[in-house]
Amino acid sequence: MSAKPNPATLPCSPLDETAGLKYFPRMVGKIRLHAAGRLWDDLHANLGKGSDGALVDFLHIHYDELKARVIEGGTDEEILQWCQERSRVLNDNEKLIWNHYVKTLGWNDHITAILAKRKADGGLGDRDDIQTIAHYIDVDEGRCS
Repeated sequence: MSAKPNPATLPCSPLDETAGLKYFPRMVGKIRLHAAGRLWDDLHANLGKGSDGALVDFLHIHYDELKARVIEGGTDEEILQWCQERSRVLNDNEKLIWNHYVKTLGWNDHITAILAKRKADGGLGDRDDIQTIAHYIDVDEGRCS
């Protein structure tokens, strides 16, 4: 992890929503910031991977196509609509399932070891209250303590 980022180089929280879907605004925000040359360097390595990759897989779209659409412009809502027109419209239950995944990722699952490493690398190894990736990101990026 590098020095703490300038807030202007950060997307929103992973818990923010577009049309009831968590993480979507963060993913498109990262694309916009990267295209503008302003994305925090620490976030470059996982563009299109990690939670970005999980969400595009969940939406049944390709990251590179999404990236091109985001760069064309439009609101998060318009871009999510575009995604659903190319794959499927998410119902409330599907959104609930995805949102639960985002809210609990890192808590006793396949990402737990990665979360522990990130916490240790970031000097937060003693923070037992940080039990999910979303919470870690919000602390690491300065949105909460």
